[in-house]
Amino acid sequence: MSDYDNKSSDIPSDKNPNNVLGGHKATLHNPNVSDEAKEHSKKVLENAGEAYDESSSSGKTTTDHGEKNAGNVAGGYKATLNNPNVSEEAKENAKKKLEGLE
Repeated sequence: MSDYDNKSSDIPSDKNPNNVLGGHKATLHNPNVSDEAKEHSKKVLENAGEAYDESSSSGKTTTDHGEKNAGNVAGGYKATLNNPNVSEEAKENAKKKLEGLE
């Protein structure tokens, strides 16, 4: 018996459908994926009724002008300050940069 019980959506019955669809959406945005794989992912999403506009993107880390999202940058510096595996020198640098953002 095939892993795919539901041929119309190409989602294995033993897998979480949302995770599978999310993986196919990620495939469309991955520059390291072949055109053939992207076409397959588009077909799977269409078969599942998940028409997906690959030009849209949620979770953007840059602005429309290519600038980094200030909230994400600040969050990275804050994480550095709280990470026990980071050197004191790196923490001082992160603290100075964080103060410069505020």
